[in-house]
Amino acid sequence: MDCPALCASNLTEKIMPDFLPIEYPLQIPYQLRVYFTKGVFDTSNPVFRDLACSRESGNRRKTLFYIDEAVAESNPQLEQQIDGYFGHHESDLQFQGIHRIPGGESLKNDAEVVGKIYADIEKNRICRHSFVAAIGGGAVLDTVGYAAATAHRGIRHFRFPTTTLGQADAGVGVKNGVNFHHKKNFVGTFAPPFAVINDLEFLKTLPEVHMRNGYIEAIKVALIRDSGFFNWIESKVKELNRFDKETLEELVYRCAKHHVAFIATSGDPFEMGSVRPLDFGHWAAHKLEQLSDFKLSHGKAVAVGMAIDTLYSEERGYLDSQSAQRIINLLHELHFETYSDFLEQKNGSRFPYILQGLEEFREHLGGLLTITLLKRIGSRFEVHEVDTDIVLRTIKRLKML
Repeated sequence: MDCPALCASNLTEKIMPDFLPIEYPLQIPYQLRVYFTKGVFDTSNPVFRDLACSRESGNRRKTLFYIDEAVAESNPQLEQQIDGYFGHHESDLQFQGIHRIPGGESLKNDAEVVGKIYADIEKNRICRHSFVAAIGGGAVLDTVGYAAATAHRGIRHFRFPTTTLGQADAGVGVKNGVNFHHKKNFVGTFAPPFAVINDLEFLKTLPEVHMRNGYIEAIKVALIRDSGFFNWIESKVKELNRFDKETLEELVYRCAKHHVAFIATSGDPFEMGSVRPLDFGHWAAHKLEQLSDFKLSHGKAVAVGMAIDTLYSEERGYLDSQSAQRIINLLHELHFETYSDFLEQKNGSRFPYILQGLEEFREHLGGLLTITLLKRIGSRFEVHEVDTDIVLRTIKRLKML
């Protein structure tokens, strides 16, 4: 007997029953911890040991270290101190050795580095009940953090930022990543570290350029969140220019506190939306870094990017001229350039490459262009369209300063 043919409608009924969707809220608690100390690997300093042996860490006491080569050379006793620290606490901690890796943005362009870290993790049997620790500047923290976040789907990770930029901003966040196809942080994850430990002693050995880079992120967070902090930075220009220890430490602490508070309270720590005020000035900065083949430091690039967006805010009538001038003056007083020759690079159709940064920023966000601008010092808002003619006009103004 022939079976009746199945029409489209009754076929759908047979294979697509009217089940209700299964939906439950999935909440994953994270703790974002940032500790400030001095001499973290002095045997009498309990900060790292107590964290590694905390109830939350369980038995996660095996630690593999990566250290920025420049940091190791500037602190020749550091590796011996770490070894001695673990020896002193050998009943609690298990030392898996230290690997030196080169710092600087070029590290994030080297696809082989992450593979090497994976191999080290496998060789040392570093599992999800272990730690991977990174000591260094932002590029080292980003690269090691990305490897730790993706090996075994996530290994607990300690960050030890050694620059003002890392301790005040980049190192205390929840992001990591590496560059791909000449795009900054194209590959990465959102993975809060187990803890960030800011050892202020590391700041003593920084070259001047790396010392100043953190100033830029402090100015940035003051502009979007805290006019009082901006006023304080203005009042401390002389101290900052001579790298006064107490002033520098306060700047780093206040900037880090703002950064962590925003991540924790914004309601969007993993940037699922399009609003990214902590990236004020960064759409142009990221493109400038690419155009310079990353020879232009992040701090210098962000200074130019903030200058562009400050004058753009003024040109559009959002920010008063006096405030705009205060911002530009502060950047200059702290010895930052607000213009770069890389802004003038053009493609074959005479289109300025810097404007491609807007499209790349939109792509990185996920579709909707969202740029943070200023209403006044300490108060920001977002726009979704940018007049490129006005951007080019602001660049011409900056060239004349």
